[in-house]
Amino acid sequence: MYLLEEVQLAVEELEALRLKDLEGLEQEDCAKEMGISRPTFQRVLNSARHKVADALINGKALRVEGGNFELASRRFRCGNGHEWDVPFEFLVGVQPEACPTCHDPVVVPVSPPGVIKMGGGRGRCRGGRRW
Repeated sequence: MYLLEEVQLAVEELEALRLKDLEGLEQEDCAKEMGISRPTFQRVLNSARHKVADALINGKALRVEGGNFELASRRFRCGNGHEWDVPFEFLVGVQPEACPTCHDPVVVPVSPPGVIKMGGGRGRCRGGRRW
């Protein structure tokens, strides 16, 4: 069995990447969203980018670990007007094939995506500390 070396990415590092590189927010807005100072956000972001680059360039696995956090969900609507949320872990590359209420195959995403709380809530790590 072949095991890849792992790079451990903290949940707050993943959030920094999401806010800055995926959402395209300015650093000041990212820092406010995470409840940290702009210099602290810069350090977290730099650390995250270094770890991701190491994993990509050196063929290592990325493991995301950390305390309590929230996962994104996505809201969908069928042709008959029913709406429902689908947790992130069920959305990797696919969307629902039919409405869970009426089984209508016409399904469209409703924006913006929502959030599902996991553990103690947004921006909280073990011990109740903000990022």
